[in-house]
Amino acid sequence: SAVQSQYDPSRAHYHPVDHACWRKGQKVPYLAVARSFEKIEEDSGRLKNIETLSNFLRSVILLSPDDLLCCVYLCLNQLGPAYQGLELGVGETVLMKAVAQATGRQLDKIKAEAQEKGDLGLVAESSRSNQRMMFAPANLTAGGVFNKLKEIANMSGNSAMNKKIDIIKGLFVACRFSEARYIVRSLAGKLRIGLAEQSILTALSQAVCLSPPGQEFPPAVLNAGKGMMCVYLEMPNYDAIIPVLMKEGIDELPNHCKLTPGVPLRPMLAHPTKGVGEVMKRFDEASFTCEYKYDGERAQIHILENGEVRIFSRNQEDNTSKYPDIISRIPQVKKENVRSCVLDSEAVAWDREKKQIQAFQVLTTRKRKVRGTNREKFEQRNGMGRFTDSLGASAKKVNNAMHRFKVCIGYKLAFVLRCYEIAKRSHNWLKVSHTTVFCFTLYNVIYHVIGAYLGKGKRAGSYGGFLLACYDEENEEFQSVCKIGTGFKDEDLEQHYNFLKEHILPKPRPYYRVDQSAEPDVWLEAVQVWEVKCADLSLSPVYKAAMGLVDPEKGISLRFPRYLRIRDDKKPEDATTGSQIADLYKKQQQIQNQGEKQDLEDYY
Repeated sequence: SAVQSQYDPSRAHYHPVDHACWRKGQKVPYLAVARSFEKIEEDSGRLKNIETLSNFLRSVILLSPDDLLCCVYLCLNQLGPAYQGLELGVGETVLMKAVAQATGRQLDKIKAEAQEKGDLGLVAESSRSNQRMMFAPANLTAGGVFNKLKEIANMSGNSAMNKKIDIIKGLFVACRFSEARYIVRSLAGKLRIGLAEQSILTALSQAVCLSPPGQEFPPAVLNAGKGMMCVYLEMPNYDAIIPVLMKEGIDELPNHCKLTPGVPLRPMLAHPTKGVGEVMKRFDEASFTCEYKYDGERAQIHILENGEVRIFSRNQEDNTSKYPDIISRIPQVKKENVRSCVLDSEAVAWDREKKQIQAFQVLTTRKRKVRGTNREKFEQRNGMGRFTDSLGASAKKVNNAMHRFKVCIGYKLAFVLRCYEIAKRSHNWLKVSHTTVFCFTLYNVIYHVIGAYLGKGKRAGSYGGFLLACYDEENEEFQSVCKIGTGFKDEDLEQHYNFLKEHILPKPRPYYRVDQSAEPDVWLEAVQVWEVKCADLSLSPVYKAAMGLVDPEKGISLRFPRYLRIRDDKKPEDATTGSQIADLYKKQQQIQNQGEKQDLEDYY
């Protein structure tokens, strides 16, 4: 116990065998996982944290290779691939009851301390350290904890909650040192160590490349994560990747783990533009396609060789049961020579009587049609499927395209598509909206990815304003971008307050970048994405978005931001990035610096 409690994978010149706290052939102690999380949580440096995790995983690979998969899932705070839909289903109240029963403390004291600290994991850790027992239970292992978490997720029925509490109590009783902190956080679904999946993939690839021991981090290994990420984008399933990684090595991954119908991919995302003039300039002499963009829900349709059809959301969630209409029509529109395929499409609500597309909000209650299919492999049939209206164009022959763009923009949105890139927000797919004539439409992380300001006057007793942030991929941090207080209905404010009060933090995360002058009254966990529009972008000495990308000392802020809606289909990491905001700002400045009034043709 003493050796394991001092385990430090962040130490200099780490040796994966000599400095590990367990021996070859033994199960990985869960305390080694917890200690790794501690060291990562204490340090905000991304490269240092990747090295720390890589050191731990090197020890796992060399001493307990069979535990590598469960250790990776524990780091990701996942129980399996996203599309399998395994969720713990343990609320904070249940966790509090389990902590109280396991430690003998009163429930109201647990609640009060959790409110004060803003972290039930820390409460569980301090409560566990005060408990004494006659007989010490067996030490927790990484595999044992992972299996218990999966057991909890698979429970259902009337007595499931009591059974879950019993398992959680059993875990608490066996906890040592910081183990309780991270078990509670895992159960709550928020690990809170600030390590994104891309960093975990990089750490894993480096760990494989640096085994056997005795090697430092040569420059070639530092980029090993890129190859791993490319494979993961086509086969986002660690159950498939890690066995190949251990048996064949990282260089053989692309030959064994490929795009497979039935395994959802992260979809390509369109890059927002200021107007059609920008599209023409970027595509130059290349040919491209102009298409309508439907305001619906992304539907990734997988047709398997056995004829089965499965449908996934943009976040890889299995939506097959939500779209029986689409599934029933696939055999009727698919040509016979198609054995299997993956279609990235948009599902919209369709009014049969008026023969027109309905608003996005209607789709949340009734799932309907699919749009956007390959014309060579599928057929358009009346009432069963319809291809997206499109127009081939080039920058040289732009008049017809401009006219069509005006029609598209007057109706909805327009997309310009050239080629498909998995999981990227690419300049090869640009979107133009009629709203860009007067404002940008930006997706910003933060259902306060940072915080909230207490309301005054008629907003007293709730939150009157919110601090929004963008997500910086390079540094894996949330950067403040603006304070927002307009666009909210009374029911919006009530809904936000009731939801956000469950995600209050005692202090900002180390990966939040906020100027002291913009600090909110309440810090919040980054758990929700809002769609926001603004008049334009401006340099700001207060806000940190895109800091250093345009000005060495100033960030970029949204001017006159207005709340539009919650985007449940997006994760905080899907928000507009700092580099995208910098890019939009530069394009805006290019237009302003021309010194003359732009004709609307330049925008349309």
